[in-house]
Amino acid sequence: MSADGAGLGPALDAVMARVAVTAEAVGPRFPLYAEPADGRWTTTGRGSWTGGFWAGLLWLRARCTGAAADRRAAAACTARLAPWVHADTATRGLILWYGTAPAGDDARAAELQGLGARAMLSAYDRELGLVPWGDALGGPRLLARVDGVPGTVPLLAEAGGQGPVVAAAHLSRHLDLCLGANPGVLTPALTFDAVAGWQPCPDPPPGWSRGRAWLLLAVADALLRPDLALPGPAARLGEAAERLTAQLGFAGDEFPSGGPVPVADAGRPDGPLDTSAAAITAVALLKLARVPGPRAAGDAYRAEAILRRLAAGHVTGPGSGRPTGMLLDGCYDAGKGLAVRHELVWGDFFLALGLAAVHGIVDITRV
Repeated sequence: MSADGAGLGPALDAVMARVAVTAEAVGPRFPLYAEPADGRWTTTGRGSWTGGFWAGLLWLRARCTGAAADRRAAAACTARLAPWVHADTATRGLILWYGTAPAGDDARAAELQGLGARAMLSAYDRELGLVPWGDALGGPRLLARVDGVPGTVPLLAEAGGQGPVVAAAHLSRHLDLCLGANPGVLTPALTFDAVAGWQPCPDPPPGWSRGRAWLLLAVADALLRPDLALPGPAARLGEAAERLTAQLGFAGDEFPSGGPVPVADAGRPDGPLDTSAAAITAVALLKLARVPGPRAAGDAYRAEAILRRLAAGHVTGPGSGRPTGMLLDGCYDAGKGLAVRHELVWGDFFLALGLAAVHGIVDITRV
């Protein structure tokens, strides 16, 4: 932990207190997003693509408190993710990696992670060169989406056998499709047609804030795993990281002119912000800071600066009339006008993970 990171302790305490309040409120259901006025959660029964983040938050709380009851609560929530092992969706990476990796040495979480990893490995389509998006969440199955890469890369890498090879292929294919030849544009989603091949989808739009953040996170995870031998030049991942951070607006140690919290859609500069994208980016940068090289110090500085901005400007404090520890100004879906200034469970998770990492509570290279 840096000397600067020490000042983020109150924010971590507030976020963990919020986890305790949320756990009481949602019971056996999974929180999705909360109203900014009163913190009331919209929940799901099975967790959807975000269920792993709630289990991960509970594991982070257990790490912070050391309480046996908190470990039991986290383990019980993780066990409820088991039906997703055989669901046809690439978001199993998000669900089953982030729902188990923060558990450390918990044997049942490790068993579930292994089952998920092997199931993902069996879903790999050699002809397409990736694990398809799948149809478990509705819509067409043969999609390539940036949010089908984070979590999936480390989950596949832990599968054993051909797992690292498939993890590298899955990431490499998404880099080809989503970054393409234009260094300034990211295509978040593409659909496959047997005649026309891969074609861009209109939604999410190219300016989607989480698109760059998700892909940067996946690249950072791959850079931390030298067993992932991507085809092409050895510097390819580093180049991808450079392109993505440039698209995020970073110049040296400076942030974009609008600050480190991006708008949810760059095509709508007057639209809502997305603090969840900033929190994902902070974690990706903390991971990149663990990769030896000239970028490391700058990445660490930017990561902690983002965490500070989130803590100071977007986390509710005492006396606000709202529950303490809510990360506000997250945007679920700007295009649909859904939960555009809300607390989002994945935003809470990545903020908590980043804060826990700078305080040495978790090893960011393993989560």
